[in-house]
Amino acid sequence: MEYFISFMVGGTICVFAQILMDTTKLLPGRVMVILVCTGVFLGSVGLYKPLIDFAGAGAFVPLTGFGYNLWKGMVEAVNKDGFIGLFRGGFTSASVGTSAALIISYIASLFFSPKFPKQ
Repeated sequence: MEYFISFMVGGTICVFAQILMDTTKLLPGRVMVILVCTGVFLGSVGLYKPLIDFAGAGAFVPLTGFGYNLWKGMVEAVNKDGFIGLFRGGFTSASVGTSAALIISYIASLFFSPKFPKQ
């Protein structure tokens, strides 16, 4: 049942992102920023932690989970270091995920040659 719940929540987040991309003229990069900011906002009002507790990886893996992770790191760093933690916290909490994404993307680019559509 955990897998089903995780799949449904993660899939719902992805469906909302796809609907946003299909019904607006927003570029994918802007939709990604909206998802990250949504995770930060939901984390700041206390709604994202219960969603992660309920759905597990289904809520933590999408970009909204990355935004929540940034927010959580900033809050912890501000509580520990004061104002400077506002700038330091997001980097320390998300560094592993960001590094993994960059390294894996680079390795994938060695095997595949992406082709961008002509406009």
